[in-house]
Amino acid sequence: MKTLRGPSIFLSQFIGEHAPFNTLPTLAAWAASLGYKAVQIPTHLPHIFDLEKAAASQAYCDEISGMLASHGLAISELSTHLQGQLVAVHPAYEPAFAGFGPSQFARDPAGRQQWATATLKQAAQASTRLGLTAHATFSGALAWPYFYPWPPRNALLLDEAFAELARRWRPILNAFEEAGVDLCYELHPGEDLHDGVTFARFLELTGNHPRACILYDPSHMLLQHMDYLSFIDSWHSRIRAFHVKDAEFTPSAQSGVYGGYQAWAERPGRFRSPGDGQIDFNGIFSKLAQYDYPGWATLEWECCLKSAETGAQEGAPFIARHIIQVAEHAFDDFAARDSDRAAIREMLGLGDQP
Repeated sequence: MKTLRGPSIFLSQFIGEHAPFNTLPTLAAWAASLGYKAVQIPTHLPHIFDLEKAAASQAYCDEISGMLASHGLAISELSTHLQGQLVAVHPAYEPAFAGFGPSQFARDPAGRQQWATATLKQAAQASTRLGLTAHATFSGALAWPYFYPWPPRNALLLDEAFAELARRWRPILNAFEEAGVDLCYELHPGEDLHDGVTFARFLELTGNHPRACILYDPSHMLLQHMDYLSFIDSWHSRIRAFHVKDAEFTPSAQSGVYGGYQAWAERPGRFRSPGDGQIDFNGIFSKLAQYDYPGWATLEWECCLKSAETGAQEGAPFIARHIIQVAEHAFDDFAARDSDRAAIREMLGLGDQP
């Protein structure tokens, strides 16, 4: 069995205008001081991490890796959540997502999609140069406006949406196959890939692509009232990244899983700092250890109540406490004894060999 690696921290929610949150070296020093062993790096901010340069330059990647190593840190994964979102955008969301890409594509959805596709391929190249084995992203969404449809469900509409989603992602998945890196989709409401059923549908349409994998985040499953522990039983072979993020759902007489357009603090379903919500992390870490999960446990801090810096401070020891140092031998090996086939048949009362 394998021991999970960690703790890692996703930097995206902490990047800001002021030190230590405004450069990668100062973020690295801050993360290391809190006890983290790795960072998951977003790639949409060139002043933090220049993805285009990383895809083309081994020297730049070596510089980044060396700087992080000087703080005792590794890279768990690169992230293209925002760029992945732009691979597939329904027209209803075009104005909202226009700012996720370069300004020259603000009124050019096709150009923005092509840019996003090229960026994902750069992420595959950069991941290889950095010696990484997994990458984190979003799938984007064409069918999401119809997730709870009225008029009633249109089967052909959904068939077309998922076929197009797979068509757009296949060249990107092929680039990750060439790079030897798993492409991990965070299953997330707002994305067409938001649960096991939608991931399975997409996976089949990609020809069960070997690089189509999952970023497992139980918070999104709890808020959808899914069995997030049994999900690991079903999908452990495809889980290659893991966000440690907590959530809680408190039934309300006024709103439900959709949240009633309320602010996060007022919703029945809320994201919380690890340990403050309802997620069974003991169960999750046990199952991931059982199934030899090969990757990192990465804090993604999102909480409607607690401050970001407090969440980050608490996150590293929380993850460290939950990582199971797996056993090298069975607990009852002391009672085992050698035997051969003849001795086994004798134990069974079967006498001499036939």
